[in-house]
Amino acid sequence: MKTIEVVAAIIIRNGEVFATQRGYGEWHGWWEFPGGKMEKGESPQEALKREIREELDAEIEVGDLLETVEWDYPTFHLTMHCFVCSLVSESLHLNEHEAAAWLSKDTLRSVKWLPADEGLLDKIAEVL
Repeated sequence: MKTIEVVAAIIIRNGEVFATQRGYGEWHGWWEFPGGKMEKGESPQEALKREIREELDAEIEVGDLLETVEWDYPTFHLTMHCFVCSLVSESLHLNEHEAAAWLSKDTLRSVKWLPADEGLLDKIAEVL
């Protein structure tokens, strides 16, 4: 089984976390934390800043590693490095996602999360 290594931004602002809904692929319509694949030679932090610029036209400050998630999907193994982040500017533009939302501790479980991302919700609720 192939392994895919990705990074995810846990963007927090005013007691809420930013979530995005996939607009493409096998998991279309499911919710996730924004981010993507690391490129050869990139640090996780560099990859995350690049991915957020590409996906959201936004600049972020990358903070501490919240958790590295290991998850087996049917066709691949996912290693996902999840960092607590903050926005440098308030503007966000959805270039790849269908929808986005700022979720509070009370609304965190109101969307249909991708399985790997769902495992982070308890830790994120603690941070919020």
